[in-house]
Amino acid sequence: MGAEVLLLHHEAEVRLLCFGGILGLMMWWEHNARLRPTSQPRIRRWVENLGMGVVDTLVLRLLLPVLAVGVALVSAEQGWGLLHYLAWPYAVELAWSLLILDLAIYLQHVAMHKVPLLWRLHRVHHSDLDLDTTTALRFHPLEIVLSMLFKMLLVVTFGIPAAAVIAFEVILNATALFNHGNVSLPAPLERLIRLFVVTPDMHRVHHSWYREETDSNFGFNLTLWDRLFHTYRAQPRDGHLGMTIGLHTLRERRWLSLHWLLLQPFLEGDAD
Repeated sequence: MGAEVLLLHHEAEVRLLCFGGILGLMMWWEHNARLRPTSQPRIRRWVENLGMGVVDTLVLRLLLPVLAVGVALVSAEQGWGLLHYLAWPYAVELAWSLLILDLAIYLQHVAMHKVPLLWRLHRVHHSDLDLDTTTALRFHPLEIVLSMLFKMLLVVTFGIPAAAVIAFEVILNATALFNHGNVSLPAPLERLIRLFVVTPDMHRVHHSWYREETDSNFGFNLTLWDRLFHTYRAQPRDGHLGMTIGLHTLRERRWLSLHWLLLQPFLEGDAD
């Protein structure tokens, strides 16, 4: 429990250190072993995508100053949630909580594609014409707020411990940065890893402009859910080097600009 207390007291530092470390490592990897050539100015994309990540963080802190971790602490004090009634060993609670949160994010991702109003927000992420680790930060702030509200509801409903919330956020950020990378693992290693964890090759299929491929491989961390719910697709039909990233629409250069990305859900009509 001492480690948990230390983690709670240094949550922001832990998350920032992990995020910065993984982002830097992935950008170094992409620089030295880039899989696909880029079609858009890379530095400009980095600035705009990283800028979107900064905006998301600021909006969250402004609108929801008490985030999922704070809700978890209140739930623990009040004894709210299913896990407080089950009296399982703490390690089992942590493992179960991580599974619940991972499944929930998978289901949330499916909903973002299937519900038209949510898709208008989520397609900001898919409108990137190239795919690299910075694409993991390209989410509209309203989608991030809705996601946080959903996680808060899960925390209260299940009584998820604060340490599990922090651990899950670190894992989610790390795996998103990893599986959006413009890199590829050696084939034997990639096949082994994707049995358990989403790889760049697996997630790249999800960013294809073919809708049947966009609507597949929804997982960010575990591949279990895509396999279980039959949304798994092994490879893109045009191959990883020949596939087109993005959507059939929203391909104008202006969508590289941060202010246009923020306005995109409210300006464009129906889009792929």
